[in-house]
Amino acid sequence: MVIDAIDREILRKLQDDGRMTATALAAEVGLTVAPCHRRLKDLEADGVISGYRAVIDPASVGLGFEAIVFVTLAQVDRATLDKFEALVSANVHITSAQRLFGDPDYILKVMAEDLSAYQQFFDNALTVLPGVQRVSSTLVMKNLKPGSGLPL
Repeated sequence: MVIDAIDREILRKLQDDGRMTATALAAEVGLTVAPCHRRLKDLEADGVISGYRAVIDPASVGLGFEAIVFVTLAQVDRATLDKFEALVSANVHITSAQRLFGDPDYILKVMAEDLSAYQQFFDNALTVLPGVQRVSSTLVMKNLKPGSGLPL
């Protein structure tokens, strides 16, 4: 699929407000409703738009503690990587995870209620992941730009 300027504008608007109606979206991007709705459905069908979700303030739901965790694995064979990645992906406290080139092997974003809850998570969940050699954390003092959209 080729993404043109109108598609990019649709994507920009939806990143700002994913609940925008097709009518409002069409008006914002200078289209009538039918062609705007068709483009939106095409973007969804082609996987350009992979989903919609609510953005929730972590502190409002008791998750005011955020840590960035660096993980180095002792072994990087396929079986270990697959197990490690499956457990990381399934853990609800790990809200973001990237595999990196170089050292460390992974960077994780972890949300917890407070320092004590994070310490328990660190001891009981992070250090026991398959293949883990080293885990280090840095605590987030202030989140300046949470979950921003793509630069479209």
